[in-house]
Amino acid sequence: MSHRLHPEADAEFLDAVRHYAGVSRELGDRFYDEISGLLLAACAHPHRHRVIDPPVRRVLADGFPSAVLYAVKADYVWIVAVMPLKRRPGYWKHRLTN
Repeated sequence: MSHRLHPEADAEFLDAVRHYAGVSRELGDRFYDEISGLLLAACAHPHRHRVIDPPVRRVLADGFPSAVLYAVKADYVWIVAVMPLKRRPGYWKHRLTN
């Protein structure tokens, strides 16, 4: 199954990569690899991860305070947010209608 990122989720991902790369290039690369791996995992096993707010599921990053939030569509995984865990819960809900 393939994935599509909501434009705001894509921006969150890029902003976070830039943030971590600003600390060190290696850290930015590790964050990029971690989130990319989560996207692949969500596509490979879309129903495996915990439902947090139906139909949205969450997969937590390892080693970073972030999560990927997604919804399973008929033929793709819709990435709703690449969420820093410190953000206000539910800030992404308006994205489900876009």
